[in-house]
Amino acid sequence: MIGHSNILIVVVFAIMAMLVSSPAGAEPGPVEFNRDIRPILSAKCFQCHGPDENSREADLRLDIAGDPHGPFSREDGAVINPGDVEDSELWRRVSADDEDTMMPPPASHKKPLTDPERQLVKAWIEQGAKYQPFWAFIPAKPQEPPVVEDAAWNVNRIDRFVRKRLAQIERTPKENTDKRTLIRRVTLDLTGLPPTPEEIALFLQDHSPDAYEKLVDRLMATPQYGEHMARYWLDLVRFADTNGIHHDHYREMTPYRDWVIRAFNSNLPFDDFVRYQLAGDLYEDPTTDQLIASGFNRLHLVIDVGTALPEESFVRNVVDRVNAVGTAFLGLTVGCAVCHDHKYDPITQRDYYRLFAFFNNIDATPETPGARVHHPSIRLPSDQQQLELDRFVEAIANTKETLSSLKEQSATKEQIEAAEKAVKAAQKKHDDFESTLPVSLVMKERAEIRPAHILRRGAYDQPGDEVQRGTPDFLPPLISAGETKTRMDLANWLVDAQHPLTARVTVNRIWQQFFGVGIVRTSEDFGMQGEWPSHPALLDDLAVTFIQSGWNVKELVKSIVTSETYKQTSKASLEEYRSDPANRLLARGSRFRLDAEVVRDQFLATSGLLNREMYGKSVKPPQPPDLWKSVSMVSSSTYAFKADEGDKIYRRSVYTFWKRALPPPQMTIFDAPTREACIARRERTNTPLQALVLMNEPEYFKATVHLAQRVLDVPEERRLQHIFELLTARELNEREAEVLANALDGFRAMYKSDLAAAERLTAELPDASDERCVELAAHAMLINSIYNLDITKTRN
Repeated sequence: MIGHSNILIVVVFAIMAMLVSSPAGAEPGPVEFNRDIRPILSAKCFQCHGPDENSREADLRLDIAGDPHGPFSREDGAVINPGDVEDSELWRRVSADDEDTMMPPPASHKKPLTDPERQLVKAWIEQGAKYQPFWAFIPAKPQEPPVVEDAAWNVNRIDRFVRKRLAQIERTPKENTDKRTLIRRVTLDLTGLPPTPEEIALFLQDHSPDAYEKLVDRLMATPQYGEHMARYWLDLVRFADTNGIHHDHYREMTPYRDWVIRAFNSNLPFDDFVRYQLAGDLYEDPTTDQLIASGFNRLHLVIDVGTALPEESFVRNVVDRVNAVGTAFLGLTVGCAVCHDHKYDPITQRDYYRLFAFFNNIDATPETPGARVHHPSIRLPSDQQQLELDRFVEAIANTKETLSSLKEQSATKEQIEAAEKAVKAAQKKHDDFESTLPVSLVMKERAEIRPAHILRRGAYDQPGDEVQRGTPDFLPPLISAGETKTRMDLANWLVDAQHPLTARVTVNRIWQQFFGVGIVRTSEDFGMQGEWPSHPALLDDLAVTFIQSGWNVKELVKSIVTSETYKQTSKASLEEYRSDPANRLLARGSRFRLDAEVVRDQFLATSGLLNREMYGKSVKPPQPPDLWKSVSMVSSSTYAFKADEGDKIYRRSVYTFWKRALPPPQMTIFDAPTREACIARRERTNTPLQALVLMNEPEYFKATVHLAQRVLDVPEERRLQHIFELLTARELNEREAEVLANALDGFRAMYKSDLAAAERLTAELPDASDERCVELAAHAMLINSIYNLDITKTRN
């Protein structure tokens, strides 16, 4: 049935699809160690000549200049003679072609340096081989924004850095995009939902100088802003509704997700956002929100008792916590130091287990198989539920009082037994009701601190030297407020103004949300294996101003989306796309495919099905049957999938039940992660499967039929324009209108000749006349085709 439309869909694709993207050139100026040389040495040399002294060869370390033997030296002398290439052993080795001399050696399985890489090394030595400490491990310094000639680009600090960089390579930015594209872009970026035709019209009619700023303020004040911002954080902290691993049992953590949404909507300062999550339970009198937030420490995968020894399970949980902190706040791959010193970054195994010592003191017993609650936890009744709970407590007290009176009055055995049964019954009613209350896992410290040891090769049963709580030596020292360092001290250390990583990592991830790629592309790795920033001074300026603003997330977001950089059109020539496919230079507006949740929510919002109810338990929209059974043990509490019913299935995707072993396929086909690990950036692919989902997935197609019903009430002369504006925020031009009108006529003719197909497609509307069935089917197929267009699933 749907296949009949393929030819027409191809026609619409041909008219509407836009060109896609290709890397920016090198920065001008002299060769720099951090930008040009360190990435080469890190990729090709650090494994044998880097931080890990156990694997270091020839007593040579190339990741730091301050070696005991001098810069880039070993006991028998320096390997670099600044200014003299021919007298530099390093050059002799990396430029050699014979296997006995060349570096890296063939046995390392590293590729030799390319010719451009060799020329960079040669130029660097010729220019004096100046060393630079690693940029990301130095505190960000205040930057003086450059003054640029373009007046419009001389207002926002972001624009001044971007415009200066473009001027250096003789490039000019693009003009602002049109208002329709801009409102769709910023509405999707700030709320994850498309603008309505009414909202578009209001924006187009507002000709005041601050019209766009008012739009941004309005969008950030909507509750949908927090729902959308939370989604990125939930990826980062691997939030899910199941434990993962073998049984993948259900567990209750949804209050944490709801707290994250509220935190973004209330603009909780990011330093407090960090403190609440790392150490919310350690406040003197913690609020409910602070306790819920401490559940960050409980989001790890869980190995149930009986699957692994409790000791192994405990260690793996702590390791998962440490790695999460490393990714979410430090932007480092600290997990590489579980078994040995890090091969590339100056993180020793001892450093790792000093961090481990902050998180191994949880007051908890091994996880019970199948339980939705793993203590420590808190119950979170609503006001009404608390009243009901109080009544149950009162009933228990009354039955106990009755029992005591009977005993005092020497009542009969039968009377006492009846009273005892009444107490048990009242207690059971209380317990049964309490088990239905919302609950959230939290963090809780043991009174007696559990010792921590370096684990030899990372094995849980191979403890080595005991270590105390601490942080890596290459970062600023941690100052403790008391005799014993605590997770609160660690949180305060992370948000200290002199910490070089936390603010940089955070602003980079937020930048990534709006441009598709971070200033540092490797947003999960700010270490030696990470990428050099496309705009280093801008990154530092964003980090410093973010701290100075009081870690104000909304202020940061507003500064980004109100910049001229953000407002540029994404239209560019083929050559411009080829020269900078990822738009690292920011010479145009960014363009990328919408994330899975936004694709689904757009279907629901534009079709009129979206249920905007916020918070509460995760919901299960329909999916193909028996998928869960294929990845679950029969004993798992998530063995069999049962879809929710009613309008629950139309709630926003942020509330969708996330089973780690098999997340919703509508999401994963569009590159949503499993959330078994912390994900700082999603990959974006374009596959035929994605088009097939949009065309054939029953719930998506149900949305198209629902929208078709709605648009039949629109006068026919305005109907195509209304549909296209609703789905794309654009107006049809003459050629596009002609193509769509022809497509609609084609669908009408097809369904008039195959009325049974039209009836099947509109089966949920049994009372519709033949004529209405044909119209509904034809419009549904046209809408389905438009949903599949590049312009609809792409953020331009």
